[in-house]
Amino acid sequence: MDTNHRMKPASPARRAFVLAAVCLAALCMPLSFTGPAIAIPAIAADLHGTPLALAWITNAFMLSFGGCLMVAGTLADRYGRKRVFLLGMGVFSAAALALSAAPGILWLDVLRAVQGLGCAMALSSGLAALAQEFDGPARARAFSLIGTAFGVGLAFGPFLAGTLITHTGWRAIFIATAVAGLAALLAAARAMRESRDPQAQGVDWPGALTFTGALSLFTYGLLQAPDSGWGSAASLGLFGGAALLLAAFIRVERRAARPMLDLTLFRLPAFAGVQLLAAAPAFSFVVLLVLLPARFIGIEGYSAFDAGRMMIALSAPMLVLPILAGMAAQRIAAAHICACGLLLAAGGLLWLSTCAPGQSPASLLGPLLLIGCGISLPWGLMDGLAISVVPVERAGMAAGIFNTTRVAGEGLALAIVSALLGTFAVAALGGAGIAGIGAEQAAHAGPFLALGELRHAATLLPQAGAAELAQAYGTAFRHLLYVLASITTASALLILAFLRHPAPAATDTAALPACKAQQ
Repeated sequence: MDTNHRMKPASPARRAFVLAAVCLAALCMPLSFTGPAIAIPAIAADLHGTPLALAWITNAFMLSFGGCLMVAGTLADRYGRKRVFLLGMGVFSAAALALSAAPGILWLDVLRAVQGLGCAMALSSGLAALAQEFDGPARARAFSLIGTAFGVGLAFGPFLAGTLITHTGWRAIFIATAVAGLAALLAAARAMRESRDPQAQGVDWPGALTFTGALSLFTYGLLQAPDSGWGSAASLGLFGGAALLLAAFIRVERRAARPMLDLTLFRLPAFAGVQLLAAAPAFSFVVLLVLLPARFIGIEGYSAFDAGRMMIALSAPMLVLPILAGMAAQRIAAAHICACGLLLAAGGLLWLSTCAPGQSPASLLGPLLLIGCGISLPWGLMDGLAISVVPVERAGMAAGIFNTTRVAGEGLALAIVSALLGTFAVAALGGAGIAGIGAEQAAHAGPFLALGELRHAATLLPQAGAAELAQAYGTAFRHLLYVLASITTASALLILAFLRHPAPAATDTAALPACKAQQ
């Protein structure tokens, strides 16, 4: 960000249009994640496809989004925030329109990756443009509205998607996001002023390519492992390639004069803790935005509309509790609030594990609300923590790293959890005691069952009844929730330990205000 060449204040009307444009873009991003998750059963029924191809509908978007954020931020600083924002929203909207007419799963997967690239460009440049337009308390209010827009998208995205699918079909989801994206583009074209950083350097292409390559190979390895086997040559080759690219990325960043990722920041325990905090909600909340609709529609037999309505219980606390958490942080250490929130979410996951398929919808509301309330507490504090734990001159890089960790972590968590659920489903089918099910049959049917494709799994296993398959799914889902609760609990304890660490020296940054209770 260019802090030495501040633009003259714009008129209130112009700034309102800029804020509206970035808020619309921020609304599009969670809609683009939660909407297709609700639509996957309908897409599978319409276009068919393997479990791996269907999983990429969500993972391609998250992988592209997370892998390109830091590069997009560098491009925005160098070539102009408005230019990159308009290009990003244009790419996003064009991809969404093309998705609405996609003739097959492969087209969906490719276009979702393109859509994620557009999101990365729009988010990084839009936030930088807002920081140029607003100062002081007005900037804080503007960024709080961005957070609210994200919360609205998370809370009501599944419900909106379910409504559209019920009345018009799954393609309407992409048309709706395209319209919102075009509205953001037009508002920005009218009101957003161009700004750039005159000291911006070129893109760290070696770092960007090795980082994205490692992320891609690791994600693909995770997604195909339940089908090919965790110890197969394909899995080991993909994981080995990811490890080599990660090692190359670390080597490149250590030698670069201006690295994309300053690895020395990880010497600050609080900074490492914030990165863990960025990734923790992925395992306790974000993955449920994809897994639960598949369970509700495919296993429980809900309509898309009813599944979207149930998801409100999980996401609605996002609209209120992050604000209350910010107020509470004035008196209570943010580290304690974050840890308590994650522990509440872990308790909700364990509670949810007691709800087997077939129980009444009312029995699910309690655990879903508890998970949503728990994860909402750190959600409102994470962005402030991200820049409070580093020297002020590195705040821009810290924010970029934090957003990349959050989005890339969500993509990786989704891949890991999808692979685990598929593996648990295969094991559950093998141990269900259903006569005539061999290991090969279970291996073929398990990934479909994990996606909630009960009918397809029943076709592959004609000797199994629907009740037996639902029971096997329930066993797999319960074991997965145990893993997620364990990860969330461990994350809470580690985050508490890291964020309670003393601040860097005063020459680096005066304090870690977000990590301490104010006196």
